[in-house]
Amino acid sequence: MLIVEDERKIAEINRRFVQRVEGFEVVGIATDTDQAADLLDVLDIDLVLLDIYLPSGSGIELLKSIQQRYPNTDVIMITAAKEIDTVRESVKGGAFDYVLKPLVFERLQESLKKFRAFRSKLVQMQKERRQVSQGEIDQLLSGEEKRDGLYLPTGIDKLTLEKICLVFTKQKESLTAEQVSRAIGASRSTARRYLEYLVSEGRLKADLSYGTVGRPERVYRLLE
Repeated sequence: MLIVEDERKIAEINRRFVQRVEGFEVVGIATDTDQAADLLDVLDIDLVLLDIYLPSGSGIELLKSIQQRYPNTDVIMITAAKEIDTVRESVKGGAFDYVLKPLVFERLQESLKKFRAFRSKLVQMQKERRQVSQGEIDQLLSGEEKRDGLYLPTGIDKLTLEKICLVFTKQKESLTAEQVSRAIGASRSTARRYLEYLVSEGRLKADLSYGTVGRPERVYRLLE
């Protein structure tokens, strides 16, 4: 990790904070954009903690340069800048996170853990060279840690998911959201949310059932 901060005392505080988070090492500190550029050229940097207000240039411009020249390097902005336009430019420029000063350790720790989960999952996906599921994409973008061997997005509970899978294992036939909701004792909207998640994961297949009256109904079944 590289810290880019013009005030050395603050840079040292940031370095000590980083040392308290497992899996990270500060390999350089730069007090202006020129020093940062030199260090980026000679060091293999995974992550930059970047201030915006710097003596020799804007951190926003350095962020854009990093995205263009070092595509494998990510950036977390650590700044006192609270203007919405600055936040917007940082997000557009590819910043992984935006943390306000004065820096609180718990907030930095949260950001670093999300980055660690993001980078770990990204490397795994690249090694496997396969198509990814919606759930894995959601987990990648949210930066959530792996839970119980599954990457579950917000709103998807592991136990409810297992109940629904068990219903299909026992029935071995196409079921509607209404039928599943009755089987697990949940609302139809809840059942549909889980069913669509299972479809996105490639564990169920969705189709339309055309009855004698009314509109066609969406039905779900296990993939063969």
